Amino acid sequence: MVTFPNCKINLGLHIVRKREDGFHDLETVFYPIPICDALEIVLAGEKETTIHITGIAIDNAADNICVKAYNLLKKDFALPTVTIHLHKTIPVGAGLGGGSADGAFTLSLLNKKFNLNLSEEALITYALQLGSDCPFFIKNIPCFATQRGEVLTPIKLDLSAYKIVVICPGIHINTGWAFSKITPLANRQSVSEIIEQPLKNWKGALVNDFEEAIFDQYPAIRNIKELLYEQGAIYASMSGSGSSVYGIFEKDAIPGLSFNEDYFIHWSG
Repeated sequence: MVTFPNCKINLGLHIVRKREDGFHDLETVFYPIPICDALEIVLAGEKETTIHITGIAIDNAADNICVKAYNLLKKDFALPTVTIHLHKTIPVGAGLGGGSADGAFTLSLLNKKFNLNLSEEALITYALQLGSDCPFFIKNIPCFATQRGEVLTPIKLDLSAYKIVVICPGIHINTGWAFSKITPLANRQSVSEIIEQPLKNWKGALVNDFEEAIFDQYPAIRNIKELLYEQGAIYASMSGSGSSVYGIFEKDAIPGLSFNEDYFIHWSG
């Protein structure tokens, strides 16, 4: 059984407060993007569940989130051993949620393959144990997210009339370091309110709180965003804690974008 975990971008990202448990409350809009990995799960005749990863290299394959997802369900269900095949296309550590998607899609695929009859709510509960972004990929539709990102409210947002470019310069951002540079700020206009405005009004209003510190540390990421605006993007932003940057363009726009050969670039729409 095969499925294709897709990634997401963040439309706005406010860090609201640091919680007593060490996590942060945030608000953002998750928007799915058709950059996909490939995930296959087959029955195995071996004693242990194994994973084989191709495509983009990943460290510590045995500790992969797909295996964690399997083991999470294995605690509560009599799952047989399986072989997991994962082909990585989504850039790793890029603020696109590729790992979170792989984990969440593994839960959904196991649920379907072995007729576990888990509800969406139950899958979200399991997904949150894998990571804060994982619950979104159970729903996998545009959502306004709060708290750690697991409280999800579906919204009516359709960007299919535009084309979106996602650019990843291959810079790895340490998420813990990124959060350490943030001063939480509450009592401002909510991302959910800004997103309801026309897209042309998002620039300057819809912000990602991580950008200031990360742009100072990694000017190459700032340069991507500036170039996107220079080439006519209606809106551009870094996704998550970086390092990917995306730009939203009119459908008929033909921007003159030029980046290093090792940059990952994907157009959709």
